[in-house]
Amino acid sequence: MDKKINFTRIITLMVLVPLLLLTNAQAAFPEYFDISKNYYTVYGSPDVSASILGGAEFSRGTTVTININLNNKGLITGFRSEQEANDEFEQSLQETEMRYEGQKTTAIGIVSTLVSLNPAIKVKSGPQEAGTLVSGQQTEEPVKFTIEIAKNARAGTYPLLLNLIYGYQENVQIDGRNTTDIGLTDLEVGLWYEIRSQNLTLPIVIKPQADFSIINVTGNLKAGKEGLLYVTYKNIGELPVKDATVRISVSDPFSTTDDQAFIGLLEPGESSTAIFKLKVDSTATSKMYGINSEIKYEDIDGHEQITDNIKISIETLPAGSASENLMKYAGIIIVIGFAIILVFGILKYKKKSGS
Repeated sequence: MDKKINFTRIITLMVLVPLLLLTNAQAAFPEYFDISKNYYTVYGSPDVSASILGGAEFSRGTTVTININLNNKGLITGFRSEQEANDEFEQSLQETEMRYEGQKTTAIGIVSTLVSLNPAIKVKSGPQEAGTLVSGQQTEEPVKFTIEIAKNARAGTYPLLLNLIYGYQENVQIDGRNTTDIGLTDLEVGLWYEIRSQNLTLPIVIKPQADFSIINVTGNLKAGKEGLLYVTYKNIGELPVKDATVRISVSDPFSTTDDQAFIGLLEPGESSTAIFKLKVDSTATSKMYGINSEIKYEDIDGHEQITDNIKISIETLPAGSASENLMKYAGIIIVIGFAIILVFGILKYKKKSGS
């Protein structure tokens, strides 16, 4: 046959995913969808699952990136024949439609959003695109979200909600002009898309660990003097520590040769006081100062750990005032006065006795 075969024309009714996101799910048949030419109704849909790669255990007080793998496990669960083919041409249309219906399980233009259900965990990333997944396919690159875990987050399991929105093929309409040895001519394919949303729960674990806070600070630190600083630390974590040593780092107006204090074994909820001898510069202004401290300890696995900086707030006092000095000198004068009177009395007594 010397007839010229026209190029196949594919008509897509609703292809662009951004437009799909503006339509209502489970809408009625599209205006241009001719159900009289629909040979099959196929049942099934995409089914996207998610998992966290590389482990889901994290430490409190950290900012981490979660890598999420998506996998489409969508299945065709059945089909219903809507009409029979009456001739070879309609049979070709019927067979062609069934081939297109197999795309029903493809998730198109996946957009994922991660939401924290607990204020101790904040999701710092916005929606992430994951592309299109046919059934049996997983993402080539993981979807990445950054989360921030609060320093006061308690150990335990925290659920994260992953919302997925994507388009999928709801139905297919096939038409053409004629059938030849090489297929249908002037093939027209009407594709009807819908939107699907999935909510998946991804649990993450905040690991138990030791943690410390300062519950009391006292000291009598005066300008130009040396004094003792008392700092009480409490283990507010879930695990015990042993051989704990506090180390401080001082700067002007403080100086010390005594920058470490051993506080030993601390069970969860227990506290211990570290004592340091500090010298205050004579030019120090009377105000609140900050001193950096950290605790080195051995954890339950025998590993050495060092905490983040724990700030000590302490106020310095001015050098002795004039009235304080006067009182001090007054005491000395009184003592000397008593001594003089005593000596004078003794001499007078001896003189009287001699006469």
